[in-house]
Amino acid sequence: MGTNDTTCSGPMKATSNGVFQGENPLQHALPLLILQICIVLFLTRVLAFLLRPLRQPRVIAEIVGGILLGPSALGKSSKFLNTVFPPKSLTVLDTLANLGLIFFLFLVGLELDPKSLKRTGKKALSIALAGITLPFIFGIGTSFALRSTIADGASKAPFLVFMGVALSITAFPVLARILAEIKLLTTDIGKIALSAAAVNDVAAWILLALAVALSGEGSSPLTSLWVFLSGCGFVVFCIFVVQPGMKWIAKRCPEGEPVKEQYVCLTLGIVLAASFVTDLIGIHALFGAFVIGVIFPKEGNFANSLVEKLEDLVSGLFLPLYFVSSGLKTDVATIQGAQSWGLLVLVIFNACFGKIVGTVVVSLYCKVPLDESLALGFLMNTKGLVELIVLNIGKDRGVLNDQIFAIMVLMAIFTTFMTTPLVLAVYKPGKSSTKSDYNNRTIEETNRSNKPFRLMFCFQSIMNIPTIVNLIEASRGTNRKESLSVYAMHLMELSERSSAILMAHKVRKNGLPFWNKDKSGNSSDMVVVAFEAYQRLSRVSVRPMTAISAMATIHEDICRSAERKRAAMVILPFHKHVRLDRTWETTRNEYRLINKKVMEEAPCSVAILVDRGLGGATRVASSDFSLAITVLFFGGNDDREALAFAVRMAEHPGISLTVVRFIPSEEFKPENVKLEITEDHQTGSCSGETRLVDIEAITELKAKIKEQEISEFQIVYEEKIVKCHEEICKAINEYSRSNLFLVGKSPEGSVASGLHVMRSDTPELGPVGNLLTSSESVSTSASVLVVQQYVASRDSSVVGVLKNVIEEDSPVKYTESP
Repeated sequence: MGTNDTTCSGPMKATSNGVFQGENPLQHALPLLILQICIVLFLTRVLAFLLRPLRQPRVIAEIVGGILLGPSALGKSSKFLNTVFPPKSLTVLDTLANLGLIFFLFLVGLELDPKSLKRTGKKALSIALAGITLPFIFGIGTSFALRSTIADGASKAPFLVFMGVALSITAFPVLARILAEIKLLTTDIGKIALSAAAVNDVAAWILLALAVALSGEGSSPLTSLWVFLSGCGFVVFCIFVVQPGMKWIAKRCPEGEPVKEQYVCLTLGIVLAASFVTDLIGIHALFGAFVIGVIFPKEGNFANSLVEKLEDLVSGLFLPLYFVSSGLKTDVATIQGAQSWGLLVLVIFNACFGKIVGTVVVSLYCKVPLDESLALGFLMNTKGLVELIVLNIGKDRGVLNDQIFAIMVLMAIFTTFMTTPLVLAVYKPGKSSTKSDYNNRTIEETNRSNKPFRLMFCFQSIMNIPTIVNLIEASRGTNRKESLSVYAMHLMELSERSSAILMAHKVRKNGLPFWNKDKSGNSSDMVVVAFEAYQRLSRVSVRPMTAISAMATIHEDICRSAERKRAAMVILPFHKHVRLDRTWETTRNEYRLINKKVMEEAPCSVAILVDRGLGGATRVASSDFSLAITVLFFGGNDDREALAFAVRMAEHPGISLTVVRFIPSEEFKPENVKLEITEDHQTGSCSGETRLVDIEAITELKAKIKEQEISEFQIVYEEKIVKCHEEICKAINEYSRSNLFLVGKSPEGSVASGLHVMRSDTPELGPVGNLLTSSESVSTSASVLVVQQYVASRDSSVVGVLKNVIEEDSPVKYTESP
C-alpha cells in the first residue's frame, strides 16, 4: 500500500508511450496540457466571436470562458474536472499561465510611457486622482461590511488595501481596446481617459505592492516594511542601473535593420531575472516584469520588434490559460442566500458609484460637458485582466476567501461588460459632426466657387508617398486665388494585439505631431521627408492624419473625416501594386473592400489611384515637374468630374493635358456588343439632361483652350469617331505614352455601352479603368485615376460615434480657409 500511495502522490510524467502501449495520455503532463490549451483556445475564441456583435473586448470572453470551465459550470461534473483539469495538473497549468502573464505584464509596461505621465494635463491628472480616491474609500467601507459577514477572520490591513485597490483600479490595456473598438482612442475624450487610466494603473500597482507586502503569512509589521522598502530599492536599481543598459541595447538596434537574436534573449532574460528578484523579495514575480517594461526605452526599433515577437504567443496562447486558472478558482455556487447576493449588489454598486461619481464630478469641475463626463466615468470603471491579477494575488495570499473571490470576479465582468453599451448610450458625437456649410462635395462644384479646394489622400504605407506628393503638386492650381488644402490620411489597422496600442502612442506622440523628430535627430521617416517638401509650396496646407481602426470599419473613418474636413474628393490607393516585372500583385485584399465601401458611402467624390510610378520615385522641384495627362471622355457625371479635375491640373505649367472625346459613328451598333463587367457597373445611355450638361462642360473646355494664348494652359482637345470596341481600344493606345489617365468609373452614352470588357475582379475601376489596367487590348504603363462623382443618392447616412482619427497641427501650414 505504501508503494501505491507513493505512486499516486508522485509527480506526473511528462510524456506517455501512447495508447497502443497501454498508457493513458491524460495521465501525463504534456499531452494533458496540450488538451487543456486546445479546449481553452476553442472555447474563448467561440465566445469572443459570439460577443463581437455586442462590441465587447476579448477579455470578457476569456474571463467567462475560464468560469465556464471551472466549478461554476462544466466543472460541476467531477468526471470532466478530474479528467481534463485534475488537481495534480493545476501546478503545471498555473506555472505556464503565470509565465505567460509575466511576459504580458512586460508588454503592458511597454505600453505605459513614463514621459507621458509627466506631461499628463491637470485635467487628466485630476480625473485620475478622483477615480482612485473615492472608489478606494468606498472599497474600504465595503471591506468592513464584508468582514462583518462573509469575510470574518480576514487580516484587517491587507484586506482593506486589497478591497480598495480592487474597486479603484482601471484596466489600462482593456480600456485602450474598448476605446479603439468604439473609435474614441484618439479623440479628446479618449486621450483624457487613456492618460487618467495610465496614472491610475501606476498608482494601483504601487498600492498593490503595499497590499502584498502587508499580506505576508505570519509576518510582523517590520517584515512588511522591509518587503516594501526592498521593492522600492529594486525600482531605483532598475531606473539607474538597468535602464541605461537597455538604452545602450536599443541604440544598437537601428531602424530598418533586424534586431539581433542575442539582444532579444538578453532582454527576456532580464525580464525573468527581475521577476525572480521581486518574488524573492516577497512582492510578486509580476512586479519585476512590469517595472522592466515601464523603464524600457520606447523610442526606436527595439521595442516594436520585441512586441512583434512576443505578443501573439503571449496574448493568443498563454493569457487565456491565466483566465482558466482564475476560472477554476471561481465557484459562483458559493454565492448563496439573500445575504451573499445582497453583498454582490453592494460591491457592484460601490464599485460603479465611487468610480463613476468621482470621475463625473471632477470632470464637470474641469468644464468637461456632461455627456463626455458621463462617458469618462463609465470608461474609467473598466476592469479586466489587472483586476483578476489583484484578486488572484489576494486569494493566493489567503486574504480573499472563495465567496469573496467569486463576488469580485462577477463584479469585474459586470463593470467591464457595461462599459461599451453605456458609453455609446450617453455619448453620441456623431450627431454634431456634419458641417452645415458642406456644399462643395465635388471638384466640378468647387471649380465654379471661390472656396478652398480640399483633397483627402489615403495611403497604406510609405510606398504610396512619392505618387501622392506628385499628384498633390499637379493639383495645386498655381493660377488660382483660393488655396489647396490637403489631408493625408495614413490607414493603420488596429487589432487585439498589444502593438496596436504602441502604434497609437507612436503616432500620437502624446499630443505632439507624429513627425516630430526625437532628440537623437533620427529623420529616417520617409513620411516626414515627403511632407516637409511642401515648405516650398505656396498656398498649400498639408495636414497629416492617421486612421487607426479595424479593417472592417476603417472606411467609416475615411468617410467621417472627409465630411468633417469638407473634402471635395477622397483619393484611395488601388489594392494592387506593380512588381518589377510589371505584373500586378495584391497588396492586401481588405483594401479592395475598403475602396468599395468608401465609394458607396463617401460624402464627396471618390477616386482610386492605380499607381504605376507616377512622376518617378521621388518628387522633383516645381520647375522640373512635367506630366502628360489624358482624359478619356465618354459622357456622364463621373467623366465630367474627371475632366474637372484634369482641367484644374492643367493650370500647372509643367502639365500638358489631352482630352479625348469619343463620338459614335453612324455605323456604331452598341446592341451587338456584350458588356460583362461585374457588380455595380452602370454604363449605358445617358439622359437628355446629362447630355446637355456634358455639352456644356465641353463648351467650357473649348473656351479655356481659346484662352491659352494669354495663359499657361496646355490643353489639347480631340474627338474620336468610333464604330466598334476595337476602334475605341485603338484610339486609347494612341495615348499610351501618357503619364496619367483620368477616367470616369461609370461612363455614360452610346459609346460607353460599346465598351467590351471581360469579367473582372475589380469592378470598382469601371470598364475604362479595367481596359487600362488589365486588358490586353490596351498596352500602357501609365497610372490611372478612376473618378466617381458624388451624387446625393449615393450618400449613405453614416451613424455612429466620432471616428478614430488623429489629426495633428502641421508645421508646414500656410493659409487655410475655415
